[in-house]
Amino acid sequence: MAGEGEEDLPRDAKIVKSLLKSMGVEEYEPRVVHQFLEIWYRYVVDVLTDAQVYSEHATKSTIDCDDLKLAIQSKVTFSFPQPPPREVQLELAASRNKIPLPKLVAGLGVPLPPEQDTLLSPNYQLVIPNKSASTEPEETEEDDEDMTDPSPQTSQQQQTSEFPCQTSQRVSFPLSRRPN
Repeated sequence: MAGEGEEDLPRDAKIVKSLLKSMGVEEYEPRVVHQFLEIWYRYVVDVLTDAQVYSEHATKSTIDCDDLKLAIQSKVTFSFPQPPPREVQLELAASRNKIPLPKLVAGLGVPLPPEQDTLLSPNYQLVIPNKSASTEPEETEEDDEDMTDPSPQTSQQQQTSEFPCQTSQRVSFPLSRRPN
């Protein structure tokens, strides 16, 4: 993949291929070269645009080496921020460590923090709508035959089984491993 059709490639693509080869990358998709070229061109355009802004701010007619250095330095500073100084990190750690950890639940096995502080608690809910009482079941011929001699007990059983509670239920399922 790395050596196919190399004579048709532009000079920049050949440079990217040689960089990949020097880093020990032997196999890669052809799109990788194009992606590196796109990033490379975008970076160069951004640096040159910033350098032009700096030279215009200094009322210079052309971009010089100092403008390019300043543009590269600002690009590196804003793209790769430095971590805060050690003293600041120590202060933050001391203030954070003043807050005690939550109490552990006593029990057998591995002690764990309370349910609300873990990622093991149920993480979703299902809303199960029940049938509403306003929807009447359709009558069939069997229902008409049953209506001639209705017994109060069977009709009451049918009503309770056909029309459960009208409110929705919320059901939570904890995510746990299936038993083998």
